[in-house]
Amino acid sequence: MTLDIRPLGATFAAELRGIDVTRLDEAAFARVRDAWFEHGILVLRDQRLGEEDLVAFSRRFGELETHVRREYLSPDHPEILYVSNIVENGRRVGILSDHEVGWHYDQIYLPRPAVGSCLYATRLPSSGGETSFADMAAAYEALPRETRERIDGAEANQSYAYFNAGNSVPTNEEQTARTPDVAHPLVRTHPVTGRKALYVCPGMTTHIVGMAADESAALLEELYAWSTREAFVYRHEWRHGDAVLWDNACTMHRREPFDSRSQRLMKRTTILPPPALAVPR
Repeated sequence: MTLDIRPLGATFAAELRGIDVTRLDEAAFARVRDAWFEHGILVLRDQRLGEEDLVAFSRRFGELETHVRREYLSPDHPEILYVSNIVENGRRVGILSDHEVGWHYDQIYLPRPAVGSCLYATRLPSSGGETSFADMAAAYEALPRETRERIDGAEANQSYAYFNAGNSVPTNEEQTARTPDVAHPLVRTHPVTGRKALYVCPGMTTHIVGMAADESAALLEELYAWSTREAFVYRHEWRHGDAVLWDNACTMHRREPFDSRSQRLMKRTTILPPPALAVPR
């Protein structure tokens, strides 16, 4: 099987055309996986996925996480997190509502952070809700040498509570206890490709460990401004049936707001690294 690949971004992201992810044999799936590592983001249009299909496809990439926000999980497939503004019977169906969601890495706040995420569009607003992705590997590689030398070996503190304060409702006591702050390398080495990437984000990174607060804040702002330049960003405009798979070891993302009178329902799976590669380096 030869993949029909169309590059989308300047440095990363590609659309795979003519793919039905429910019908991939082992050889075809291996090519899809290789394309994922090569391009960082894969856009798969016109998919018709039941929840069991989404879980089965995602699980071929690795073990799936059950998100700490259990109130927003699929009742039939807890590997799926609902991202939605829909309210039914006075209860929020999903997380993150309809507001802007700033730049972040999925699960960077966990000791074993995700290596991949797959987001499937099932209900979309007429406008808004676009997702932008930043190529943090290309951004790192393009940094001035003195900046790379300054940040190599450093660690940054990651906080889910910090993210929720700006983007979501707070976790309950049990969820908070399960997600204490964690420090990870500021520069992460990809467990498969070996490429280095900036591993910080405005949504969850509170500070650089061991650095004075003012210096840490200034350096982080410099890195954010650099990594979100147009040259490193791909902006995805969703269509019904899109499945977008991104490499969470080197890609952060954000979401545009949309009209609260519209409904949006996305279904997300989160792919964990093998236990031997659980801790970023």
